[in-house]
Amino acid sequence: MISYAECSARERLAQLLDAGSFREWLPPAERVTSPHLAQLGVPCAFDDGVVVGSATLDGRRVFVAAQEGAFMGGGVGEVHGAKLVGLMRRAQRDRPTAVLLLAESGGVRLHEANAGLIAVSEVMRALLDVRSAGIPVIVLIGGANGCFGGMGIVARCADHIVMSDVGRLAMSGPEVIEASHGVEEFDSRDRALVWRTTGGKHRWLTGDCDALVEDDVAAFREAAIAALGKAQPVTLEALEKEHDLLTRRLRALPAADTVGDDATLLWRALGIVDAQQIPDLPVEAVRALRAR
Repeated sequence: MISYAECSARERLAQLLDAGSFREWLPPAERVTSPHLAQLGVPCAFDDGVVVGSATLDGRRVFVAAQEGAFMGGGVGEVHGAKLVGLMRRAQRDRPTAVLLLAESGGVRLHEANAGLIAVSEVMRALLDVRSAGIPVIVLIGGANGCFGGMGIVARCADHIVMSDVGRLAMSGPEVIEASHGVEEFDSRDRALVWRTTGGKHRWLTGDCDALVEDDVAAFREAAIAALGKAQPVTLEALEKEHDLLTRRLRALPAADTVGDDATLLWRALGIVDAQQIPDLPVEAVRALRAR
């Protein structure tokens, strides 16, 4: 077993994809770096924190992007976002079997605020264009930095989301919520609380991800292969159906004032017996809870 969370972006690609098949576009040797970071005197990365290219997965051609959480928390800037957009646009032209996004990001870089926000919006539009062309977009989330902010929205625009119990997915990160509303609203130092409300198991139980896997690169690979070729149609009818499903799911949830600030109470309200035990349950057991 190789821990997905402990791998770098390039290590994940090397282990996830067919051996020797990855071909990188705009590699570090090209030195395409952020102009904004340089102007601020902030150290740059020669790949701007994201690796993009083409490869094969189970013998089928895919386009892939992997964010490097070790560089500025995987934050999106102008160049970082442009590489993702370029990948999506090339996918429309060349029509691979799927696009894989190995997401690990805290959101937009504060250093490049407006440029980063624009970049994220362009990524979302390009992703939806890929989907409308019938090419599935599969997002894998299992890095230590999670998937937050604009990238959290990007992930929810995709066809499929695969998460490990180590992964986290949300709009606002714990530190952002705490800074905005105080520790009484959300204590970012309470790691158990953080994972109970944004972690993979919680997202699986509430229907926000399509596959829950172990923190193992091989498990992510298997889940990604299973999602290949399974595009979700981007039509008005399909979107209305998805909206109706989400509405029914939200209406089935208990009111916020009856749940409190602990996800275990929500799990109990969903009819899960012994909800307190979920954090300690293996992934297979948690998957079985939603399958009932």
